[in-house]
Amino acid sequence: MLVKDRMSSPPLTISPETTVPEALSLMEKKGIRRLPVLDRDCLVGIVTLLDLVRASPSPATSLSIWELNYLLAKLPVKDVMAKKLYTVSPDMPIDEAARLLREHHLGGLPVVKEGKLVGIITETDIFTAFLEMLGVNRGGLRLTLELPDRQGALVVAAELLRDFGVNVVSVAVLPSDPEKNVGQSVWRLQGCEDVDALRDFLREKSCRVLHISENNACKE
Repeated sequence: MLVKDRMSSPPLTISPETTVPEALSLMEKKGIRRLPVLDRDCLVGIVTLLDLVRASPSPATSLSIWELNYLLAKLPVKDVMAKKLYTVSPDMPIDEAARLLREHHLGGLPVVKEGKLVGIITETDIFTAFLEMLGVNRGGLRLTLELPDRQGALVVAAELLRDFGVNVVSVAVLPSDPEKNVGQSVWRLQGCEDVDALRDFLREKSCRVLHISENNACKE
């Protein structure tokens, strides 16, 4: 899955001269937390809800309420926006975008193609995408197996599930324990009518079942 598959496009934008109250009002109206800032179609910054809240004058100031409101009403977002930008392309894999968000502690990334802003992708977009890739929204059975750290172990497990007659919707592999040389594989399955029979079948084949859950009911 690529960034372009889940980004919001076209994104809402503001100009550097947009005032803080105007930006706050737009965020509240649209239910968003960040806005790219464009100057003549050129991306020059991004402003977040936190930036705008921090820009509000402190209650400890000696200015009167009228002076505070006047200053805030005139304050442009160019004075509070982030100018150091991290961007992604529409064709970047979505897991790479997730890595950038985590590495730089960001909540969203502008999407740029050939120097032009074409979208924005947020942590919520990526979280939703990962749920889709893991097949969570498709329901079914969630199975966690111990996975030996050896070549072909995942293929063997997949063939066993095929032989039992269930459909694999998704699979995720967790890192191996370097001391025990085992990891975990998490499977999302459909077409399993007898959970106990599946568990017994896998145990007979020397597969260690760590967890099975169906319809929010867990069986260890």
